[in-house]
Amino acid sequence: MPDNSDTSLHDNDPVIATVALKQLVCCGSDQTVRDAAILMRRHSISSVLIVAPDNGRVCGIWTAADTRKLDFGNPGTADTLLLNVMSSPVRSVKNSSRLSSAAGTMLQHGIRRLLVEDPSGKPVGLLTQSDIVRQQRIEFYLQFRDVSSCINKEPLHLQASLPLSDAVVQMHQHDADAAVVQFGNGEQGILTEQDLIGFLTQYDTNPAVAMLATTPLISISANTTLLQAVRLLTDNQLRHVAVRQDNRLIGLLSFNDILRNVEYAYVDQLRTALMARDVALRTSADYLRLAHKVIDASLDGIMITDHNGIIQSVNPSFCNITGYSLQEVLGQSPRLLSSGLHQTEFYRDMWQVLLQHGHWQGEIWNKRKNGELYPQWLTITAIRNEQQQISQFAAIFSDITERKQQEQKIHQLAYIDELTGLANRRMFFDRLQLSLANAHRHNHQLAVLFLDLDLFKRINDTLGHQAGDQALKEVARRISETVREGESVARLGGDEFTILLPEISQTDPLECLARRLIKQIEKPVRLLDQEFFLTTSIGIAVYPQDGVNAEQLVKHADVAMYQAKNSGRNQYCFYHASAGQQNVDELKLEQALREALRLQQLDVYYQPKFTLDSQQLVGLEALVRWQHPQLGVMSPALFIPLAEKLGLISTLGEQVLQRVCLQLTQWHNCTIPVSVNISALQLADSEFVTRLHHIIRLADVPPQRIELELTESCLIPEQAEQTQYQLTQLKALGFKLSIDDFGTGYSSLSYLRRLPIDTLKIDQSFVRDLPDNPGACQIVSAIIAMAKALGLDVIAEGIEHQQQLEFLRQAGCNQGQGYLVSAPRPAQEFAPLFKADITESG
Repeated sequence: MPDNSDTSLHDNDPVIATVALKQLVCCGSDQTVRDAAILMRRHSISSVLIVAPDNGRVCGIWTAADTRKLDFGNPGTADTLLLNVMSSPVRSVKNSSRLSSAAGTMLQHGIRRLLVEDPSGKPVGLLTQSDIVRQQRIEFYLQFRDVSSCINKEPLHLQASLPLSDAVVQMHQHDADAAVVQFGNGEQGILTEQDLIGFLTQYDTNPAVAMLATTPLISISANTTLLQAVRLLTDNQLRHVAVRQDNRLIGLLSFNDILRNVEYAYVDQLRTALMARDVALRTSADYLRLAHKVIDASLDGIMITDHNGIIQSVNPSFCNITGYSLQEVLGQSPRLLSSGLHQTEFYRDMWQVLLQHGHWQGEIWNKRKNGELYPQWLTITAIRNEQQQISQFAAIFSDITERKQQEQKIHQLAYIDELTGLANRRMFFDRLQLSLANAHRHNHQLAVLFLDLDLFKRINDTLGHQAGDQALKEVARRISETVREGESVARLGGDEFTILLPEISQTDPLECLARRLIKQIEKPVRLLDQEFFLTTSIGIAVYPQDGVNAEQLVKHADVAMYQAKNSGRNQYCFYHASAGQQNVDELKLEQALREALRLQQLDVYYQPKFTLDSQQLVGLEALVRWQHPQLGVMSPALFIPLAEKLGLISTLGEQVLQRVCLQLTQWHNCTIPVSVNISALQLADSEFVTRLHHIIRLADVPPQRIELELTESCLIPEQAEQTQYQLTQLKALGFKLSIDDFGTGYSSLSYLRRLPIDTLKIDQSFVRDLPDNPGACQIVSAIIAMAKALGLDVIAEGIEHQQQLEFLRQAGCNQGQGYLVSAPRPAQEFAPLFKADITESG
């Protein structure tokens, strides 16, 4: 008759043949990844066996985890042969072996599956880790562990818009079998290996992660027990669930995480192994070996003490983590690991919980042999004998230094500028808020300095961002070395830095500091083996006169910094309320201009061009005017440069041209050309000629009725070929072309004579000084002579006196315009001159 204890032993450690095995699902090695994925989806499994097509023998295995090694950016990935991506050989075990032997093999080789063969070597099934764990019946221990003990790293976050290929690369790099997907609306989902399997069955594209992500993301609290988590995963057929602590996502939990971290399961095996010494009839050598294998293979440190707390045994991971050898700790008290960071009350409370409940779990700081302090997650369980008296204690712990470092990194990302190591915007404003409260309480001043590097964009554009980053780190170092202790330095972003002086009594030290900073920053910096020079503009705002809250102070320091830039750069400036008002006025004007262009509220006036001898009308110049309902009449000298600065000059120019074309369609009898001014920015636009032609064609206005006036500043030598090409196109379409403000630019005579120009226009700055200024007289005469030599018409602008007109006429100028004859006038005042004959036109 068999021994009852032997029967009990076999119940706890049955042969593999008595366990329900996974069905074998196979693919040929000459089949594709897509074929395998289809089978895995059909059978709801996470792996397939690969068989050789010639003899049908198992030659490899391909799992869901292997999808992370594929290149999803390659449209042909799903057609990859399994022969090229499978894992081989496949480890196997006989079905007559014990589960303990199978578990040891899995632990030894770090695998999750074993091929089960009959005595003849024929495959009969697949044994997984989960099969073994379910056989061990560890539910009792699972109910005393919460899920936070299984979370050892932050989850991988992916943006929903990220291409799938990039997402898979990140999952592979982070060794993550799942990732949290972040949508733009704040919703979260999850992407798993099973989603990748599903994708391989249907698509060859590289979509965004959002296409595959499962929503919503199901989550549980960090204090949920492992038993509850297992039931949730099983009942809902889930593979992962999110874990949250205080509304913060701390990790993703899978069944595999639970399998790897069930410390109570180890304790159960330890208890059985220790009882084998005293109760030999209830255990066996195989089970004892299994317990030792589990203990030795565990990545967690394990320590066994007697009921007095004297160390009896430790596993290899204990030695690796603490630095102590087995011989050094046997017979010692665990106090040799004490960090000294915890008070006596901490240990007293720990022992009270342990003796009352039989176990204690929590975070504790201990010390390695080399003196290094480190955090660990510790579980202590009391082991009782048959009389229910505590005979031993089993302690299981893991080093959570990496988790702590990740938490620290998260803190740094939130408050520290990653490039320079300085405080970032968030930390700076936190410090400023505290300093303001202190300044208000104690009635003293504080100051904020705002630094911006002058023309820093040139370094990024010419040397690249790596050199720019190097320069920013050097500037950060110099600023930090210049300020005194207690003065906070931060990088707000880009090339903007701020300094907080939490307490000042007068402003003289601020000027000294600003000068020191300017002197330090303007020292040469070496980039790419060359020396470069940087300068900075500094704005200073003082509490309480320049602002009473953080936003006001930083804003006003920023305003003062721009005043320093406008004053020539490489200097400092204190905030003045008038400067802030000027910025406000500029902002108002900018918004008003945008609104005026949107509503097409700008008007067009026309100034006559006339012959100097008979004052006969020979043309009109269209001039833009702006009457704002609240701001009044706005000078073109104010809003045209603003339009150029804001990139609105093309819109403004096209609106003027459209208004002129509409006016010409109403002036049926107008045969003289109307000139329209063109800016350098418009001429630099490669689409300008096309849009111009479209406007006049839409209005049915012949190009010959439009004259385009270009300022001499349009003739930039660097854009000579582009300009000549554009002007040649315009001339070919029939437009007349003239150079406005001639004599004020830098066009060369050789360049000028290659351009298809019809007219030169003498700038009014020369006409204004005629005829009393000999220099102006010589310049004007030279321009007229040059124009005639080139075969060009010449016209003088800004004629206000008869003496000016007489000089110009005698010098050979035939045409002019100016207030002597007519100021710019509204379109309706020219209507009588160009009134159509309705009968004839009909």
